[in-house]
Amino acid sequence: MSPTPPKARWPKVAPVRAAVGGNRLFSGLLLAGVLLRVVAMLGYPPTLWFNDSYDYVRIANAPFPHPLRSEGYGLALWLLRPFHSLYLVTGLQHAAVVVMAVFGYRALVRDFRLRRHWAALALAPVLLDGYQIELEHLLLSDTLFTVLVFGAVLLLARPGTTGWRRAALAGTLLGAAAVTRTVGLPLIAIALLYLLVRRTRWPVHAALAVTFALPLCGYAAWFHHDHGRFALTGTDGVFLWGRTSAFADCDTFRPPPDLASLCPYGAPGDRPASSHQVWEANSPTGWRDGHPFEPEVNARAQRFAVWAIRNQPLDYARVVTYDFFGRTFTWHRSPYPQPGTENKYRFPVRPDRMRPLPVIGGGDRLSVVADYEHGSGRTRVVSPFADIIRGYQSVVHVRGLMLGVMLLAGLAGMALRRARRGAGLLWLTGTALLAVPPLTADFDYRYLMPALPFVCLAVATAWARPRPDAPPAPEPDGSAGTAPAEREAEVQPAGA
Repeated sequence: MSPTPPKARWPKVAPVRAAVGGNRLFSGLLLAGVLLRVVAMLGYPPTLWFNDSYDYVRIANAPFPHPLRSEGYGLALWLLRPFHSLYLVTGLQHAAVVVMAVFGYRALVRDFRLRRHWAALALAPVLLDGYQIELEHLLLSDTLFTVLVFGAVLLLARPGTTGWRRAALAGTLLGAAAVTRTVGLPLIAIALLYLLVRRTRWPVHAALAVTFALPLCGYAAWFHHDHGRFALTGTDGVFLWGRTSAFADCDTFRPPPDLASLCPYGAPGDRPASSHQVWEANSPTGWRDGHPFEPEVNARAQRFAVWAIRNQPLDYARVVTYDFFGRTFTWHRSPYPQPGTENKYRFPVRPDRMRPLPVIGGGDRLSVVADYEHGSGRTRVVSPFADIIRGYQSVVHVRGLMLGVMLLAGLAGMALRRARRGAGLLWLTGTALLAVPPLTADFDYRYLMPALPFVCLAVATAWARPRPDAPPAPEPDGSAGTAPAEREAEVQPAGA
């Protein structure tokens, strides 16, 4: 009787070994991505601050349903609060994107059967883009949101039969992403449509929808308990008002008397950016630092926005179209929505001064940070590391025009050739992440980065040829030739 073979000593790192092994190109890209992130952490400890960051830290100190910010990222910071380390938070954000790239590469090679060098090139922008690395270093929700959506989409896009367990996990990740950033809400419609096109059985649709709804309903109930309204945020109407403030013409079209006070100031062509108008000191919304928008203001702002869109649908379409095409896919970045905001997405020469402004929920910025970090949390600029990563970012990044070419290439690949299953889901996800902000709020360069990995993978899966040694693709959903036991087996991760 032959002896029992010894068990693998490190089963948890097997997926990483399988992804990296045998490909020097991807190993080199992965190493470069890690080193660049280490340089960023050495050059700008412990983190970089954005205006939204202080609200998330306030949530983490004593969780409550924030009336302005989605809750998911604040709760993630709350889980890490016992360590009192912003450096740890930043390090985990950088590590999460590196791991995301590894699993994306693994999926392209093992599930989509791409050649290894094409799979490596598809993940190169995620690992090497300077703006991507800077966004990970900011204390913002975008990195967590991107990782959650990426995991969900990879689960659904994987060839073969989608079982209810895989759909349930994907729905949970999408629900958590929507609680982290409400721009993720429309993604459930794309996921359900994808399963419908694949002729997936109804229990799979139900599992995806129910698990997506659970975190949203739970948070909406919490929000209702504190604010008297079933919602994820108290600013949906205000942000939509900001979108319409770019074109609303109250001289030509008279608003209802109770909405007249929300008319934007000045001629449409002379007004600040939509998102900036929400937070101006003299904004018709009545914004004040440290004070949430009243529910009545949010409701009236939403009614004004709907009125403006109904009366000026072509102007609304013009503003959205210009933001989507005229700002997203340009070669050079412009100082939009204002120079101070756009500069936040570049590694700074010197850190911003942390001002003791009030924070919603009590306290001010300095006290909130001190409570979380047990220190000042002030960003330090350390040479030569800061100089290296700042110079790198100014040269190595995906231009908006490049992103647009990749988006068109993915669409052309799906139209002109029989693209792999999943390419459409990846492409639609990337497109939705680019389109939803201009439709509902405003354009911001920060919103480009979460779409980048999906656009890159869509191009790769639409055009790259399969490896000659690759096994046949699994049968699609709904095929009669797949036995129930085989369907269940396909739910397990490759290599399990």
